[in-house]
Amino acid sequence: HRIIWKGQAAHSGSTPMDKRRDALAGASKLALEIRDIARRAGNGAVCTSGGVVCKPGIVTSVVETAEQLLDQRHLDPGTLATMLQEAKDASARFAQEEKIDVTWERIWNIEPIPFHPDLIELCDQAILETCGTSHRLPSGPLHDAAEVCRAGVPTIMLFVQSLRGISHNKIEDTREEHIALSVEALDRLASKTIEWIVAQG
Repeated sequence: HRIIWKGQAAHSGSTPMDKRRDALAGASKLALEIRDIARRAGNGAVCTSGGVVCKPGIVTSVVETAEQLLDQRHLDPGTLATMLQEAKDASARFAQEEKIDVTWERIWNIEPIPFHPDLIELCDQAILETCGTSHRLPSGPLHDAAEVCRAGVPTIMLFVQSLRGISHNKIEDTREEHIALSVEALDRLASKTIEWIVAQG
């Protein structure tokens, strides 16, 4: 979503703090509030304010307009809807507190996409046979696999851990031995999947 906060530009040196209608104040409050929204939702919920563009964007002015981006993700559609409503309710409350206006625009929306349960089990087996430990986790990032799954093709993803848990960053890295194990697990998974497909007839 894009959240547009509208306040009033005013000189930063002459406008008393209690007279300001600062659009960034609303965006800042929401950026902190979404952390609690995700914590309350639990089960892998995430909320991210990935950007705020302020105008006029100069050091001598109170922010008149703040355009904020919000990304929310959860595997359960009902929980996701609740998270969105909580964020909207919080934004209305913050707008009132700061004497500013707030509007919401949907940029993009996709429902959670569950992977094939049989393939989840096969993937789990392949990993356990390879290294003895398997962790199931939701894939927050969208991948091509999501569109393949939506097209009705049975789909699964196998992940290899990143050092320090960091991904989508230039310092992302993975231990060589983990990559080797992942190749072995993928080979086992491919064999199991072929057998599964044949058994389906």
